[in-house]
Amino acid sequence: MRIAHRERHRSRRIGWLRAAVLGANDGILSTASLIVGVAAAQADHAVVLTAGVAALVAGSMSMAAGEYVSVSSQLDTEHADLKRERQELATDVESERVELANIYVHRGLDAALARQVANQLMAKDALGAHARDELGISEISTARPVQAALTSAATFAAGSALPLLITAIAPLAAIGWAVSAGSLVFLAALGMIAARTGGASVAKGGLRIAFWGAIAMAVTAGVGALFGTTV
Repeated sequence: MRIAHRERHRSRRIGWLRAAVLGANDGILSTASLIVGVAAAQADHAVVLTAGVAALVAGSMSMAAGEYVSVSSQLDTEHADLKRERQELATDVESERVELANIYVHRGLDAALARQVANQLMAKDALGAHARDELGISEISTARPVQAALTSAATFAAGSALPLLITAIAPLAAIGWAVSAGSLVFLAALGMIAARTGGASVAKGGLRIAFWGAIAMAVTAGVGALFGTTV
């Protein structure tokens, strides 16, 4: 007898991985860009550091709130769709059975087999079958607002802490270059780790995030230098 093996699919990580990468990326990039911009405006060391700390706190709260609201809206939509599907199953189950069978026909089954599959799946869990195959809602893709909010806030704070640490130890004259260079390294590492975790190209993931990070910091530094005022 063959022993079934458990397969570990990377798609199961998509919920927390997306929030973690987004939070850490924003933490590094937004805080580093702000620090570089303020430093370019000839602010003193304490002001630059205070601006970075403020960016960490405000950004973490903003990320948590934004992710919670966004994912909650997705969850509300899923619940509304499931409620409607539940009502349709209660009032016209035969039409729903035909609809599910047609989905399987379009996926390649012949009509008789599709009907048999629909009958058996609906006998076990009619709503679950329609949620998965008609609506595209599954355990993997189900929205989790609290998980997304906490993950985003924590990873944003962790990402922000990296350029802040450089700011704290670097001399004032070198803050701009030190934070920019260090943050690009952090961003590239983050992109490679995320790509590795998700099973994508490591080099492409690192270069992509570092490229856009460099543009963001260059633009912010340019704005700070252009105005040249202490904030």
